[in-house]
Parts: sequence; C-alpha cells; structure tokens
Amino acid sequence: MRSPAIAVATDGAESGTVAVRWAAEEARRRRLPLRVVHVLDWDWGAARYDFGGGAFETARRLAATVVAVAVREARDAAPEVEVAADVLVGNPTGQLLGDTEHLGLLVLGTRGAGGFAGLRLGSVSQRVATNARCPVAVIREHPDTGPVVAGVDDSPNADAVLETAFTAADDRGAALTVIRALGRSTAQLPDTAPADLAQQVTRWHDKFPGVPVELRLASDGAAAALVAASHEARLVVVGSRGHGLLTNTLLGATSLQLLQHAESPILIVRRP
Repeated sequence: MRSPAIAVATDGAESGTVAVRWAAEEARRRRLPLRVVHVLDWDWGAARYDFGGGAFETARRLAATVVAVAVREARDAAPEVEVAADVLVGNPTGQLLGDTEHLGLLVLGTRGAGGFAGLRLGSVSQRVATNARCPVAVIREHPDTGPVVAGVDDSPNADAVLETAFTAADDRGAALTVIRALGRSTAQLPDTAPADLAQQVTRWHDKFPGVPVELRLASDGAAAALVAASHEARLVVVGSRGHGLLTNTLLGATSLQLLQHAESPILIVRRP
C-alpha cells in the first residue's frame, strides 16, 4: 500500500462493499488511485501441518475472489479511477497498520465476516481506526444527503479538521456544520465562545466562500454532540488528538462512543 493512494479494506461482507464504493468515489474526487486490500487471516503456526491438505491454497483462492469482486465494485462506482488489488496474509491488524504512514486515506467498513471484525462487535477495525498513521474513514451505509459535520477543539489539529471538512463539503456541494463541544462539567458556555469559534472558522470559510456554514456550540460533550449530528450528516470529520475540549475524542471512551454509535461515515484526520 503505497502513496499517493487511497486504500480500502474488504472481506466481502456487505459493509465492505459499501466501503469499497465510497472509497472509489472518494478516489475520484481526490484524483488518486485506489488499492483494494483483503487480509487473509492465516495462522502459520496453527496451520504448519496442513500444507498437504491444500487448505491454504483454497483460502488464498477465496481471498482472490473477494478482491476481484471488490475491484469490479470499485470500477463500477468510479470507472475513471485506477484500481489495483492486494491480498495480504497474516494478522489483520498488523497487516492493515503496517504501511499506513504512506497512504493518503485508509477506508474501513463497520462490520466484518470473519478476519476483519466490525467496529461495533470486534476489535480489529477499532484498533486500526485508532492507531493508523494516516487519515481513516469508517463507512456506514447512510444516505448521501445532509451536511458535512466537523468536530473541532482548540488543539493544533483543528485546522486540519477544518481544511478537510471544508474540502469535503465543497467537493460534494454540501453545507458544513462546525461543532465546538465543551466538556460535560461546563455549566454554561463562556461569553467568548461564539466569537472564538467564528474566528477559528473564518480563514477556511474565506478559502471556500461557496460552502454554507453553520456554527454550533455544545455543552453536552463531544461524543453526544457529534453522534446526534451524525443522524442527519453525510459525513462527520474529527481529529485524532486534542489537548483540551476533545482530548480523548479518538483515544478513549469518547472515541468508542463515536465509532460505535455514529450513524454516518466518519473521517478521522491525522495532523501531518
């Protein structure tokens, strides 16, 4: 998985198909090639006595079939995109994380059927989403309507979130909702909060004047505000790290709530 490229992981499950099509369309928007990746979850130690039975060759042929179907889905969704395929063998988490620093974006589905477990039920996708060294999109089947939503704080990563969110809204012809959430312990919003948020957004709005923008301040916590907004959003964009208002958004309990309960696709931005 080499850059510049978008990679999408699939195991042939329905959510993987949704992720493949989303990734192909995103590759078209960004004018990047797409790599379709399937990880054959094979334990070499446990299978060391099975070479004569042909189990590995059978599994590899099935993996090749899964990838071939996914490639057809990608080309159907975005015929102009250059699409390639990889079948990786080994531990799914390790294989998917192995080269993420060289990717422009890694796209994951929410549920798996075997080796690539779903974010709501398993741990592989969760570990990949929270530890990848590139931006990660977690895709749920959701109507491609409504605004793009950006969750920001006062950390250096907020600019990367805003740039990504404005670009996504502009590419999609969508409005943008920017949410700055305060901690649950905050009894009321500071008097300067509206002006602070407006100032934070102004520079990016000047660069994307055609994007309608709504600013929201929330005092009920980042996860609750973003999950609620995701019901009407076509995409939620958040950062991977913060040091204040969204400190643990993608590192602790808040991140798990967002990844497990958001209704729309989520795009996790990593600051270069």
